[in-house]
Amino acid sequence: MLSKNKKRLVRKRRVNAVVSGTAERPRVSLFRSQRSMSVQFIDDVNGKVLVSGDNKKEAEKKFDVQSCEKLGETLAKTLLEKKIDKVVFDRSGYRYHGKVKAVADGLRKGGLIF
Repeated sequence: MLSKNKKRLVRKRRVNAVVSGTAERPRVSLFRSQRSMSVQFIDDVNGKVLVSGDNKKEAEKKFDVQSCEKLGETLAKTLLEKKIDKVVFDRSGYRYHGKVKAVADGLRKGGLIF
């Protein structure tokens, strides 16, 4: 029997075989732990991370949906300063609800297009 994390990694590998980011349209990769959320904007063609961020400082107080949405908005503004407005969303095998959805909604509120 596979653990939850092993099943998630299988889903992640299956999605990453199809989803890829470029310099014009980077891939948004999430990592969700019990205490915080990390987000990276990755150019898979050149193998570079364009922008990254997490909510570890905010998560010390609370790690909730609102802090994840704020993280998405902040990172969207940073990416728009680099004149990139379209991205490919990679949820890394996590279910699309709760905090993962809040990050996606924050990115959309910030002005990014999926």
